[in-house]
Amino acid sequence: MRALLLVLFCTVALQWDRVSCQKSVYVSNTQLVPHGNVWRSDRPGEVTPNRNGDECDVVMNLSASQRCEFVKNTPDCTSDEGFIKYPVVTFCLFPPNLLPLAITLYVIWLFALFLLLGLIASDFFCPNLSAISSTLRLTHNVAGVTFLALGNGAPDVFSAMAAFSHPQTAGLAVGALFGAGIFVTTVVAGSIALVKPFTVASRPFLRDVIFYMAAVFWTFSILYKGHISMGEAVGYLGLYIAYVLTVIVSAYIYNRQKHQLNGSAQTTGREEGETLPSDSYREIQSGSIQAHDDGEYEPLLPYTQSTAQIFLNAINPVDSRTWRRQHWSAKVLKVIKVPVEVLLLLTVPVVDTDKEDHNWKRPLNCLHIITGPLVCVLTFQSGKYGLLLIEGEVPVWVLVLCIGVFLSGIVFFTTTNEHPPRYHFLYSLLGFVVSALWISTVAAEIVSVLHLLGVVLSLSNTVLGLTLLAWGNSIGDCFADITIAHQGYPRMAISACFGGIIFNMLFGVGLGCLLQIFQNENNVVMLEPEGMLCWVLSGALGLSLVFSFILVPLQCFHLSRVYGIFLLIFYIVFLIVALLTEFRILQF
Repeated sequence: MRALLLVLFCTVALQWDRVSCQKSVYVSNTQLVPHGNVWRSDRPGEVTPNRNGDECDVVMNLSASQRCEFVKNTPDCTSDEGFIKYPVVTFCLFPPNLLPLAITLYVIWLFALFLLLGLIASDFFCPNLSAISSTLRLTHNVAGVTFLALGNGAPDVFSAMAAFSHPQTAGLAVGALFGAGIFVTTVVAGSIALVKPFTVASRPFLRDVIFYMAAVFWTFSILYKGHISMGEAVGYLGLYIAYVLTVIVSAYIYNRQKHQLNGSAQTTGREEGETLPSDSYREIQSGSIQAHDDGEYEPLLPYTQSTAQIFLNAINPVDSRTWRRQHWSAKVLKVIKVPVEVLLLLTVPVVDTDKEDHNWKRPLNCLHIITGPLVCVLTFQSGKYGLLLIEGEVPVWVLVLCIGVFLSGIVFFTTTNEHPPRYHFLYSLLGFVVSALWISTVAAEIVSVLHLLGVVLSLSNTVLGLTLLAWGNSIGDCFADITIAHQGYPRMAISACFGGIIFNMLFGVGLGCLLQIFQNENNVVMLEPEGMLCWVLSGALGLSLVFSFILVPLQCFHLSRVYGIFLLIFYIVFLIVALLTEFRILQF
C-alpha cells in the first residue's frame, strides 16, 4: 500500500509540472464561446479535446477564471453517474492555488471508496449470495462459478459497468479489466509460486487459460473494430455459460472416474482447484474465520433479550472479543469504518445460513423493509427515479416509504424475536439487491474521481484503469490469495486467480456494453482505443497468457520460485513500457 501511494504521488508530481507548463502557453485574451455541445476558441486550433475525445480535458488549457463556467456548460464534465460533480467542485469551489490540495483529498477519498467497496462486497453482498445458493441447494461446482464468482468479482464488474456507462470513461473499463488480468496472472500468480512452489492441477489450469485467452482475443478484435454489437455483448455472457458448463461436466467426469477407481461411494470430493473459490475461500478473504475459543464467552444459561436490546446489538459493528485482540492500527481503522458499517447494517439485511436463527433480528429486519427499498430508489441512476413526481405531486420515494412502513408493521406484529418466519430467505434477495446497488453507487464514484484525476493530470483513462482502478480492485484478492497459499492451499489460490478474471472480463464487458446499448437504444457501443497504450496493454496480457500456456506444461505443471520471479519481472517491464508510452517517451 505504501508503494502504491509512493508511485501515485510521484506520478502526480510529474504530471503537475507537465500541466503547469501547458498553462503557460495560454493567451489570456482568447474568448471561448459555447457552440452547441462544444466550446470553441476564436483562435483556430487552440483549444481542442485531447486523444480521448473528451471535451472536459481541455479545461486545464484555460485560465483559472474560465474553468468554472466551462465545466458547468460542458456535458462531458457533468455527465458522470456519481452523486458528486467533481469537476464543478474542483474548479468552482477550490481556488486555483489550492488545486494540489484538492487532488490530495481526492486521492484519500479514492482509497476510502476502495475500502468501502471491499467492505460491502465481503460483509454484505457475498453472505447473501451464499445464502441464496444454499437456499437453491446448488452444488459447490455450480455455486463456485455463479454466485461465489459474482461475489468475488463484484467490485471489478460493477466498476467496469460504471465506466462503460459513458463513452469518455470506457477506457477506464478496458484498462482496469486488462490491467487486472495482467496483475493477477503475473504478480499474484508469481507471488503464490514464490510463497509456496507447487504442482498445479493440469486440466483446470489449461481450461482456465484457454477460456481466458479466448475472452482476451475476442476483446482485442472488438477493440480493433472500434465497436461492439448487441449480439457480441450477449456472446460474452454465452461464453461464460459455456465455461460454467465445462466446469460442471469436467467435475462430474472427474468424480465418476474417482468413484470407479476407488470402488466406493465417496464422490463428493473434487480435484483441488477444479472450481472457483468456495465458501471457505470467501471466509478467508473477508477475515470472517474466528478462533474456536470464542465459545468460552457464551453464557451457559439461555438469555432472553428485549426488542430494544436485539436492535442495539444488531447495529453494533464492534465485537468486544475481537476488539481486545486487535492491534492499535486495526482499532483505528475500525473506528473510521464504524459510521459506514452502521449505515450498511441499517439498510442491508444479511442472511447467514450457518447460524441457527439465520441471523434473524426482528426489529432490524422490520426496519430493513423500509430502508432497503428506499436505498434502491435513491441510489439507482443517481436517484433520478426516486425523485420523480407521481402526477406531479408525490415523489416516488414517498410512495416507497409508505409501502415499506405498511409491510414492516405487518411483519413486526406477525413474527417473534426467537424464530425467523418461513419467508426469511426472501431477505437474502433484498440484501443482494440493496448491496448490489450500494456497490454500483460506490463504483460510480470511483470512476468519477478517476475521470477527474485524468482531466487534471492529463492522464488517459486507460493508464488510470490499468494502474489505480486495477490495483484498487485486485490488491485485496492478492493478499488473500497469498495468505491462502501460505496456509498450504496454493491450488485453491491459483484457481481463484484465473477463474475470477474470466468472470470479470466476460461479465464486465458483456453486461457493461449490454446496459449501454439498452440505455442509448443503439445497436452498437463505440469503443475507440486511446492511442498505442491500449494495444500495449492487450499485447502484454496476451503475451503473459501465452507464456503460461507454453512454459507451465514444459515444467510439468510445476510452478517454481524461478517462474514466480520471471512473472514479477514481466509485470515490472510491462508497467515501465506502459508508463513510457503514456508519457510519449516511447512511441511505436
